[in-house]
Amino acid sequence: MCSPSATLTVWAGSWLAGAGAPDDVLEALHAWAPRHTIAAGDPHTGGRTDVPFSAHGETTGSGAMALLKLIREAMAPAGAQLRLVLPAPGDVRGLPVGTAFAADAVEAEEGLLIGLPGGEGTGLIPHWDDDETLQWTVYSVVLPPDPGPEMSLGEAEYTMREAVRDAADALASLHTTAVGDGDDDPREMVSDLLAAYSRHAYPDSIPLRAKRILDTADHVAAILTVAQHQPASSPTSASAADAHESLLRPLWSTLRGARLTAVNAAAQRR
Repeated sequence: MCSPSATLTVWAGSWLAGAGAPDDVLEALHAWAPRHTIAAGDPHTGGRTDVPFSAHGETTGSGAMALLKLIREAMAPAGAQLRLVLPAPGDVRGLPVGTAFAADAVEAEEGLLIGLPGGEGTGLIPHWDDDETLQWTVYSVVLPPDPGPEMSLGEAEYTMREAVRDAADALASLHTTAVGDGDDDPREMVSDLLAAYSRHAYPDSIPLRAKRILDTADHVAAILTVAQHQPASSPTSASAADAHESLLRPLWSTLRGARLTAVNAAAQRR
């Protein structure tokens, strides 16, 4: 799983659909951090959600059960959705543009929107307080209308199969043109990253095609991450840096789109 927000989206979706228990969600979150806290991002949100707000940004107790209570209440209206967002600079798909949630989600590169599309809802963004604590900040937002899936699961699966090849070609190109000889074997680095991703399990209820997409996306992400850390990722000229970024940026965008399709499809109520 690529992020705490993706884990929460998939496991909370399974729980709310009756295919899992609250303890399953908590166990999945525990794989990211042993302690989770929750705080409102502003006084209005604190009053609306009954989540404590601290002007000093202090953490507020264990928070994990309060997080599940918040999600259940936000999902009460008929038609409410859990929706993962994975924004990046220049890629704000799915965000309520012009909001504090949107700005903070771009910085965090992840987040979760909960509620009825087009209505007032709730946003969640995690950030690390320390090595042991992941704090979830709660936002009040007007949710964007439901745009529908960016692509079908079939299209996302095909796109990820193609992306594995393209990412491997990019890594080979960057490794070949790197200045100097690195001691690290890129294949071993990719394997190490995949092992780290595999620590985060999926619920049994996830559609098999969505799981295949997410597993392949992790493979692509591992290759791209290694490519970014090859010696060529610190080139000696601005033109080389631009060429490097131009090679990887479209692959990261494709990867985010496939992950969003798979996670959000898995999270929708049946």
